[in-house]
Amino acid sequence: MDSTATPGLTLKSRTGAAYRFDPGALCLELLTTGGPGLYGRYEVLHTGADLAEWAGASRLTPTPVLEASEEEVAQAREVRDALFRMVLGEGGPDDVDTLNAAAAAPPLAPAIGPDGEKRWGPATGTHLLATVARDAVELLTGPYSHRIRTCAAEDCHLVYVDTSRPGRRRWCSMEHCGNRHKVRASRARQTQDGA
Repeated sequence: MDSTATPGLTLKSRTGAAYRFDPGALCLELLTTGGPGLYGRYEVLHTGADLAEWAGASRLTPTPVLEASEEEVAQAREVRDALFRMVLGEGGPDDVDTLNAAAAAPPLAPAIGPDGEKRWGPATGTHLLATVARDAVELLTGPYSHRIRTCAAEDCHLVYVDTSRPGRRRWCSMEHCGNRHKVRASRARQTQDGA
């Protein structure tokens, strides 16, 4: 991933339109890969290649060359699900333990490559999860912990941290859910004016 690129992920709407979603934190980017309960229908982490693909799309720069075992992919789903429950206010002691255990492992280690550019040392799924879990610990214990929100659109469940100065962000993305809301509001006004 280009380090000059805007952080965030490119997602696709149900209609297939691409839009940019910046949840504001690496750990919240992981929540776009599926989740517990009903969110399981969005599951995309099945293999090590899936986890590597997510890492390549994430805000990690440069993209780590990742070797992830099936066990590490299963652990990634467990960490993600625990984090999901925690940010929704539904987490319990087991979820805290899961996140803390992942954060205790060695994270991705930055290194200087032969070309003088930053790269990551040998990267496993465990290193990646430790990096994500440490980011989650910082978010959940930091100054923006009270600003973790779910998109205000009724049919959107994306989670983000509102880092805007006024703290009034309502939408996962203005170009997606924000625009849909504006269109609906405009149509409702036109219907009222025409009635």
